[in-house]
Amino acid sequence: MVAADYFQSYSVVGLLAVVGVLFVAVAFGAGRLLRPVVPTPEKLMTYECGVDPVGEGWAHTQVRYYVYAFLYVIFAVDSIFLFPWATVFAAPGYGAATLVEMFIFLGFLAVGLLYAYKKGVLTWT
Repeated sequence: MVAADYFQSYSVVGLLAVVGVLFVAVAFGAGRLLRPVVPTPEKLMTYECGVDPVGEGWAHTQVRYYVYAFLYVIFAVDSIFLFPWATVFAAPGYGAATLVEMFIFLGFLAVGLLYAYKKGVLTWT
């Protein structure tokens, strides 16, 4: 008797799933039947944001933009790390350990920034 009640609750979920699938299928079917199908060259042309394409589909991107993105991620992680560090630094007994951890972390960031500077990534020419 208990098993019947158990499966009856799942039958309600199954019925809702079937109704949901049928609803989506009917909506897609009605859209296919009711929409006008008149392909023209203008409709088949690729565009983005309402602007007609100009030139080739292949665009070259400079690598330094990715380096700017990586530098942003590095400093975003740094800023996210500073907030919990500041709260733990004030807790009794954790001051020296968290101070050392922060200097190690800032050292890694400084090495990354020095590397980017030596490679000439940070110049705007």
